[in-house]
Amino acid sequence: MTPAIEKAVALVEAHRYIQRFRDKAVVVKVGGSIQEDDERMKALLTDVSFMAAVGMRPVIVHGGGKSITEAMNKAGLTARFIQGRRYTDRETLEIVERVLVNEVNKSIVDHLNDAGSFALGLHSLGSCVLFAERMYLKGSAGEKVDLGYVGDVTEVNTVLLEALTEDGYIPVIAPVAIARSGAGSAEGGIGKLNVNADTAAGHVAAALKAEKLVVLSDTHGIRTNPDDHESYASTLTRAEIDGLVEKGIIGEGMLPKVDACLIAIAAGVNKAHIIDGRIPHSLLLEIYTDAGIGTQIVVD
Repeated sequence: MTPAIEKAVALVEAHRYIQRFRDKAVVVKVGGSIQEDDERMKALLTDVSFMAAVGMRPVIVHGGGKSITEAMNKAGLTARFIQGRRYTDRETLEIVERVLVNEVNKSIVDHLNDAGSFALGLHSLGSCVLFAERMYLKGSAGEKVDLGYVGDVTEVNTVLLEALTEDGYIPVIAPVAIARSGAGSAEGGIGKLNVNADTAAGHVAAALKAEKLVVLSDTHGIRTNPDDHESYASTLTRAEIDGLVEKGIIGEGMLPKVDACLIAIAAGVNKAHIIDGRIPHSLLLEIYTDAGIGTQIVVD
């Protein structure tokens, strides 16, 4: 086929999905090295802008791990991770908030607005939509593992998110949550908690009853054989995910992403996807084509 005909075929294929997903919320979690590559990031956000232009209601939740680690290094602090989650003391929390809000969130909003969309940053220094309580993990012997000022989302302000998307805005959420008195974050009053961006995206998708959750990262999806770099699964159920976790095939780096997908699926989100954000137009390929790309997680 000539390039022109190929484009026409792609548009016809996409048309069915555009109709299906019109007015549906899709939560996009942005993370990984794509955030460090300005050109790739601009291309991704142009795709998100396209989604909004054809009637979808995208909501972005972003990370900023590498930028945070760099800022910590400059401050003489060493990043520490427990079961794939960043340990956060008070000094680290201040750096996390500054980087996520003033640098990463602002940059994403500016890119989207430059692409012709209407984007609005939602974060702990302005209008915050995430509320959390302090999180503790379970150790190998069943003991409680303290992560410092790290939170687990307990509430999402869906009223604000739905109002913004209905008015044509793209909400851009930084994962620092508000913890009210009694939630274990501060010595009384209102405190703040660092929330894993994948986990935050899962809770946002769940609260919105979104059509999809798409987690963009530096991996093609979930491998079913750690020794086979081509063993990426196109579709997995919760039962299959549980089996891969028990066998240790899904490791710490992937666990928060998988947990986010399972949180969304359990709340009624139709599908959750883990895809490689480094592939050009991977977001559109996953949503608007029959073949898709990456791993989709579905209800059993």
